[in-house]
Amino acid sequence: MSEMIPVRQVEVVQPSRPAAASKSLYASSAPIHTRSFTGRFRNFRLLGAGLLCLLFFGTLWFDWDGRQAVLWSLEDSKFYIFGATFWPQDFILLSGLLIICAFGLFFITVFAGRVWCGYSCPQSVWTWMFMWVEQRTQGDRNQRIKLAAAPWGVEKVARNVAKHGLWLAISLATAVTFVGYFTPVRELATELVTLQAGGVSLFWVLFFTAATYVNAGWMREQVCIHMCPYARFQSVMFDKDTLIVSYDAARGESRGARKKGSDPKAQGLGDCIDCTVCVQVCPTGIDIRDGLQIACIGCAACVDACDSVMDKMGYARGLVGYSSERALEGGHTHLLRPRLIGYATALVLMIGAFGWLLASRSEISVDVIKDRGMFRENAAGEIENIYNLKLINKTQLSHRYRLELAEGEGLRLQAPAEVSIEAGEILELPVSVAQEDDTLGGGSRELVFRITSLDGDTATATADSTFVSPRR
Repeated sequence: MSEMIPVRQVEVVQPSRPAAASKSLYASSAPIHTRSFTGRFRNFRLLGAGLLCLLFFGTLWFDWDGRQAVLWSLEDSKFYIFGATFWPQDFILLSGLLIICAFGLFFITVFAGRVWCGYSCPQSVWTWMFMWVEQRTQGDRNQRIKLAAAPWGVEKVARNVAKHGLWLAISLATAVTFVGYFTPVRELATELVTLQAGGVSLFWVLFFTAATYVNAGWMREQVCIHMCPYARFQSVMFDKDTLIVSYDAARGESRGARKKGSDPKAQGLGDCIDCTVCVQVCPTGIDIRDGLQIACIGCAACVDACDSVMDKMGYARGLVGYSSERALEGGHTHLLRPRLIGYATALVLMIGAFGWLLASRSEISVDVIKDRGMFRENAAGEIENIYNLKLINKTQLSHRYRLELAEGEGLRLQAPAEVSIEAGEILELPVSVAQEDDTLGGGSRELVFRITSLDGDTATATADSTFVSPRR
């Protein structure tokens, strides 16, 4: 009989806050005007976002052997990543990499909740970037609220034009960079500046410009709350030891304003002064004091804001911070636990397997297509079969290769013993195989074509086929 999951009634007590009115799912939400703040988690997020932006915007401008260092050429069906060239036949490597990324996301979610969303997700990074532009062009939170409520005038128009102009500039740079990974970015930039860009390239640049502008400028938290599937299944992966952004209600309640230096216990108050700064800095507009919510992206903005207030009041930090459900209940957080160890083990094994596949990947490929004719008799009276070999040099250098039969006793390959293939070339080579030994029985037999590099490396590839001869 399966184990029943115990159910317990949880009562949420918030004595200092009136019950909020229910809100329709389809009601329009008010714009969120975030407040500027500082703190260690903000600095950590800026460092990570800066490194990611540097990687994204900078990588494709490097050259490697006379071409763009990272280029996924859909037209040529080749994927250049520095010194390596990948082909559609290497698609299994991409599948493995995506699986590794998924398990990495599972691992970090079990360990520390939704920190991917708060620190590394492109939606969050670009949203923070756009909010920074707002603060520079329209002022801090109170100034933006006043500006939004003010009637249209020269100042309001100028500030809005400056904001949206910078948003569009960032969106355009993002789109050109993204499309530049699929078509040479220098050629693309030149064509855009000279107004000579082709229809396909221009379409995708405009598409991704609009997508970035709408997602990061207008939709923002709506993407995280309503569109992102990760927000829906993250709670299934949490356990009582997962580190999440939490409010310590036992320490903070009851909330209330007080003078600095006064004794809150004498007034029957907790450490929370009900300043709502944690709400004002939240990019999704939630109140972390209401408990864990699906809209929380784990960015720790509320942690930095609350810590700064606690410092001013002379209280200990940590009223809002990364904690676990077990710790909030008075227990001890278990960092090492079976689920986390299981994900870590699977992740290490998959990374090892991916590394082995990458290292053992052959840089020469051979495919065999047998002629539709069963067999034929040549001028020497021998039975022969016709094959079409497709040889692919996956390297970025020209190579010489030896072509031979690895298996096929009594059979002779009638083809050039050596072939030269240019870098990235696909060579189609028709060959024939003759049966030398007439005493061999007829029917179908297996044979193996093998191609081996003659330029000092050990690149080898094989392909199986069959040889058909008449029964005698």
